[in-house]
Amino acid sequence: MTDDALRTPYDKAYAAMDADPSNEALRLAVYDRLADAELFLLLEEEPIDEDIKPQVFSTEDGDFVLAFDLEERLAEFSDEPVPYAALPGRVIAQNLHGEGIGMGVNFGVADSAMLLPPEAMDWLADTLTHAPQAASGRPVSFEAPQLPPAILGLLLPAFDAKFEQLTGMATHALLGGVTYEDGHKGHVLAFLGTHESARPAIAKAMGEALTFSGLDAGELDVTFIDPDTPAANALLDKALILHLPEQDEATPPSATPKAPGMDPDKPPILR
Repeated sequence: MTDDALRTPYDKAYAAMDADPSNEALRLAVYDRLADAELFLLLEEEPIDEDIKPQVFSTEDGDFVLAFDLEERLAEFSDEPVPYAALPGRVIAQNLHGEGIGMGVNFGVADSAMLLPPEAMDWLADTLTHAPQAASGRPVSFEAPQLPPAILGLLLPAFDAKFEQLTGMATHALLGGVTYEDGHKGHVLAFLGTHESARPAIAKAMGEALTFSGLDAGELDVTFIDPDTPAANALLDKALILHLPEQDEATPPSATPKAPGMDPDKPPILR
């Protein structure tokens, strides 16, 4: 499975890290893609409701579960049908937290094969629990962003990876400079046309993007602005406009029941 069209976001992040192993930002990007990916987790038996029992492999390096970022890779790993659950990587990390169990990804079937020890899974789970800090401040002006190219080179790919999850949630994403009423200057990532119910999820996703970009939190605020306001017009005139994926209106919402672990109202139980 070497065709570039079949390379997953995790494959691409892994290849970039492998080409520059000393680059901390590229290493963090691998964790970010794993957290967001739907992974196919090998199980001991078929799931019973939301009760899931991963198959644990004991090795000289410790105990590991196995997961694959494509269903075809899981099939390639096993010569016969095997029970599995399709779960977000973040859910697997959270369920393995503190259990002393690591995770093998694409083991034996792809160049992006990697073993993550238990401490790596614990770190990932802990990092994903961080919530953005709410703050208040009254902007008095917006400007073009004044970020060095090296910083933009880290931020923009991290944002793009998260934007794929935000389809249909906003009309615009704008990166600009900001000056607040108290004279404080910084940068802002503003979303236009966002329903209030979607704002916490967007703020969390952008906080993760910043964390996994390898940058300190620094001076970047996430805010939500109504489209028909002077602030929105000022940002549209001066800010860097980032591409948001458009929703395919021809694709109706799926009526297919969610696989175990994919329903946020029924989180899986790994035992």
